[in-house]
Amino acid sequence: MVYHPPRIPSSEITPKGVYLNRRTFVAGAVAAGLLPSAAGASDFKVADSRNMAGDEAVTPKESVTTYNNFYEFGTGKEDPSRYSGSFNPRPWSIKIDGLVKNEMEIGLEDLLSSMPIEERIYRMRCVEAWSMVIPWDGFQLSELLKKAEPLGSAKYVAFETVVRPDEMPGQSGVFQPLPWPYVEGLRLDEAMHPLTLMAVGIYGEDLPNQNGAPIRLVVPWKYGFKGIKSITRISLVENEPPSTWNKAAPNEYGFYSNVNPNRDHPRWSQATERRIGEDKGFFSSGRRDTLMFNGYDEVAGLYSGMDLINTYF
Repeated sequence: MVYHPPRIPSSEITPKGVYLNRRTFVAGAVAAGLLPSAAGASDFKVADSRNMAGDEAVTPKESVTTYNNFYEFGTGKEDPSRYSGSFNPRPWSIKIDGLVKNEMEIGLEDLLSSMPIEERIYRMRCVEAWSMVIPWDGFQLSELLKKAEPLGSAKYVAFETVVRPDEMPGQSGVFQPLPWPYVEGLRLDEAMHPLTLMAVGIYGEDLPNQNGAPIRLVVPWKYGFKGIKSITRISLVENEPPSTWNKAAPNEYGFYSNVNPNRDHPRWSQATERRIGEDKGFFSSGRRDTLMFNGYDEVAGLYSGMDLINTYF
């Protein structure tokens, strides 16, 4: 398979010196015993680095790994880091089925050895009006779907996460915040877009349990809940698949859920956002304007002619 990287302006690519210095620092820190060996012993090797968040500062790793939503481990922002220690992401496999020529179940190690892994620095915008900038390591979803060869009748891609109530306390107990398994979906052309990533790491390390280990979806122009975690199944289908939050509250969470400052959530404004990890000082509101499509204007053509405020939100 020949890998054709997306056309990205040189101004958006991390300078080689910066990229090499970061990798050299991590490797040196591991050798000196300042970092655990796992930080440099991933099953993947990063071939390239692309900064697609402009000149915005990367969010501190501590914030990204301790403040996020992963209801399988609890509804609090700190719950995923507190209660995911018993989750075992290895061994792992992903089943790809549905309207494809080649149904398959592929192990994580085989998948990682066959994919061109690169670092992508993306903005991440939560529907709750907070945001981060995260350096993901992963591969384009399109490269995986090409292996399965979608049929002409395939119009959507459905995703499903793992169900392990013995390892995921949020999936057990009397109170169930959501139905399990967590499911999500994309239109096929969204899934095939060069920006759509299957992430297997962050900050040059394996993806932590609390952030969706061992593999998750990243669609940077959509709200964060579209980024389904700990994926076990990908199905090509003809009709729009269900998505967990759309089923739970269809008046609040649409299937598309593109970042849109002009369409407010019924309970709060989406016009501005709070950047996690930034201290703006006592006299600052600490908020910034939300960008349409989270700043990724190259996807606008996917929605030409669609009403992204009143109909397809």
